[in-house]
Amino acid sequence: MASETAGRGRAAAVRTPAGRWGVVLAACAGQFLVVLDVSVINVALPSLRADLGLSATGLQWVVNAYTLTFAGFMLLGGRAADLFGRKRVFVTGLVLFALTSLAGGLAQEPWQLVAARALQGVGAAALAPATLTILTTTFPEGPARTRAIGTWTAVGAGGGAMGGLVGGVLTEFLSWRWVLLVNVPVGALVLVVAAVWVVEHRGKGRPRLDVLGAVLVTSGIGALAYGIVNAETHGWGSPQFLVPLLGGAVLLGLFLLVERRTAQPLIPLGLFRLRSVASANTVLFVNGSAMVCMWYFFSLHMQNVLHYPPLQAGLGFLPMSVSIVLGSKAAPWIMVRVGERTLAVAGTLTAAAGYLWAGTLTAGDGFAVTVLGPGVLMALGAGLASTTLAAVATADAAPQDAGLVSGMINTSRTLGGALGLAVLSTVAASRIQGNEQVASLASGYALAFLTGGLVLLGCAVLGVAALPRPRRRAASPAAGATPNAPAGDRISPAASSPVSGGTGPEDHEEQTDAR
Repeated sequence: MASETAGRGRAAAVRTPAGRWGVVLAACAGQFLVVLDVSVINVALPSLRADLGLSATGLQWVVNAYTLTFAGFMLLGGRAADLFGRKRVFVTGLVLFALTSLAGGLAQEPWQLVAARALQGVGAAALAPATLTILTTTFPEGPARTRAIGTWTAVGAGGGAMGGLVGGVLTEFLSWRWVLLVNVPVGALVLVVAAVWVVEHRGKGRPRLDVLGAVLVTSGIGALAYGIVNAETHGWGSPQFLVPLLGGAVLLGLFLLVERRTAQPLIPLGLFRLRSVASANTVLFVNGSAMVCMWYFFSLHMQNVLHYPPLQAGLGFLPMSVSIVLGSKAAPWIMVRVGERTLAVAGTLTAAAGYLWAGTLTAGDGFAVTVLGPGVLMALGAGLASTTLAAVATADAAPQDAGLVSGMINTSRTLGGALGLAVLSTVAASRIQGNEQVASLASGYALAFLTGGLVLLGCAVLGVAALPRPRRRAASPAAGATPNAPAGDRISPAASSPVSGGTGPEDHEEQTDAR
């Protein structure tokens, strides 16, 4: 009886304006942490490499360990929130995220940091799906929900855009460790707010968790990335390259088999019969494999070649952050005038031009030539292309599948980025060959950018061939699109959650039952 009274009291509290905006604070803070940690580590890379003695290979795994597990378990996190309750999964993910951030910040060996980042990605995959659905189950449909989702989207965009600057400030004035340790006090505050204001809610259905599918797809992509990284050191015909590559292919094959046979798959393969879903996700995967190069190599170039301190390097990312937001904001307006396929290809070509420009950089060039000009083009193209591709992917999906397709979009892009980082890091390392002179480093980074530009040119050709032909639509499904990730390329707030459930509570329950 006492517990029922307490439960009613908490529910009543959430019906007050202060209680509801407390929920907004918790959800937005959780989203900010998750998005921030995708990009905040980049500026700290040279400092943590010097402190822990990381190799160039280990450095890219500090980034990839997080993105792989985050993307691989993202859809599973959305299903877990439906099954076990949004508040419970939110709190569990937040605690895991904070504890692994603490472990990473205190790491004394490279493997400890990489392991902590991998587990941090699992926590993020549990935390992120619940942030939007908590809002939609707290606010009834109408202006209040729209304002809450708008706030959530803006905070996510801010987390992605400010990652470089936040990382620069913390690294410059404290230590690279605080890039991770800052999550602990912030996470504790969010935990208190969530405990007080967030009310438990779960869908009517009882979906089973496709844990095996999530493990297989994450392990498969990880094995491919590991094999590609080994190729530079051991050779393309070595067992160190071939065995992980074969293992990754087998794991991905098993993943497809599991998805075909399980009653409630992580990714229903039947959705790929829709040309819009199949083509847009394929182009997003290829697109993402090149786009990740921008933040990673520009951070290394500014600090290792231009000799910028971390704060100045963080400030150097601001023009790109503004450009990517402008591209994402402009995409829906341009899309209805020129068509989705045309804009997606034009955005990809714009980014490719930036990459090819950066592919000519040398150690003697300054910031304007090596970072500012190419970076603004890359970011603008990323915002235009990725937002448009997200709209294409969701255009023909049934309403009950909209949230799932949105989660697939984010998974495709992020996994593509993880694999692309492995490839482009290997390309750069093959040119640098252990020579840490600025001329050698600049040449390696330039080759990585040039390779990324060629990939994007191929991606533009793929877009022309594969994406659906332009057609008239009453309204663009991506209207009001804004970014909430470092790549700045999410779709509209209601469908942009990096999870499988991005709709209101009523629709979400219908989705669960339908599946």
